[in-house]
Amino acid sequence: MKLAGLFAGIGGFERGLASAGHETSLLCEIWEPARAVLAARMPEVPCARDICDLKALPAEVELLVGGFPCQDLSQAGLTAGIDGARSGLVGEVFRLLDQRRVPCVVLENVSFMLQLDKGRAIRVLADAFEARGYRWAYRVVNTLSFLPQRRERVIFVATNTDVDPASVILADEVEPQLASTDLDTRAHGFYWTEGLRGLGWVPEGIPTLKKGSTLGIASPPAILLPSGDIITPDIRDAERFQGFPENWTKPAELVGRASLRWSLVGNAVSVPVAKWLGGRLAEPSTYDFARDSALPSNGRWPRAARFDGDRRHAVSINAYPQWIARPALIEFLHHEGRPLSARATRGFLSRTERALLQFADGFQDRLRGYLCRIDPPGSSNDIKRVVPTTRVRVSESP
Repeated sequence: MKLAGLFAGIGGFERGLASAGHETSLLCEIWEPARAVLAARMPEVPCARDICDLKALPAEVELLVGGFPCQDLSQAGLTAGIDGARSGLVGEVFRLLDQRRVPCVVLENVSFMLQLDKGRAIRVLADAFEARGYRWAYRVVNTLSFLPQRRERVIFVATNTDVDPASVILADEVEPQLASTDLDTRAHGFYWTEGLRGLGWVPEGIPTLKKGSTLGIASPPAILLPSGDIITPDIRDAERFQGFPENWTKPAELVGRASLRWSLVGNAVSVPVAKWLGGRLAEPSTYDFARDSALPSNGRWPRAARFDGDRRHAVSINAYPQWIARPALIEFLHHEGRPLSARATRGFLSRTERALLQFADGFQDRLRGYLCRIDPPGSSNDIKRVVPTTRVRVSESP
């Protein structure tokens, strides 16, 4: 299909869909660093600046996609909700659809939208599409299906054709091959900025890459290596955690600080998620109606649901449409990580010691050991770069 990518960011949706055979006719993105990336990576595609100034979609567009701004919906943001100044821009999508009912629409956003204000955001979307004659289906999809990053996002598909959106987004499910915690043989990702209320603990993976601060201050997750060293990943590996080639966001440095690349990566749609979705858009499967059940009576929205043109249904399905084999996390990393500083380690360790959370046996001891190595008592030496010393291979499943 010919597609238009709204709120395009650095082109994660568009790159993934292109891998499945779809073609981008129009981009729309307002942030200059992201526009610099799109101009360098997709120079042949026209890019509108402001969706509010976009008069109409190209006549050939059959698929409209967009990861509309999530700042007002995320736990890390202001949680202003769907009416917030940023997330409320999704209303511009319906303005464009009112001019022409594009056959297929795909939207993406944070999974917290299902909880915020009892899921008012997803209810607004559902009501708006139904009022315009669309069937819809949505599902939480985890990037961990494809790459070593645990990242849950709601994928919402709406159609006004014979294609049932449930046959696109709700047809594939596998059991994930999740690794267990083993500090001696496996690398583990966690949020070093947390420690009191959560940790984001992921064996053989990292927790969700975040946008960072509005000032462009990066806060990538940390990785505890089997050697006991603690690093934060290089930006080039962060791009790969989202499915982009290394240095995909490098052009952003022409118009802004290099640290803004972390915001670009944290905001992006995961490329392999879009590729899988694009494959199902091209070749829909068969939906199993036995997955249907009644929506919760308390008004809360489930992690998957659909509207068949007549009724809404909750859907029983996990967040893993596929499971792609991948190497051990320490082998996934192509570049030296930056050692977590003594100050950051000390602050994080202090928070864990005050927290009521349960941590893996030996985790805090590893933190203390790492801190003693990089900043021995009485020493003010500069931290030396940490080079991973332990490599572990795991078998790749088909």
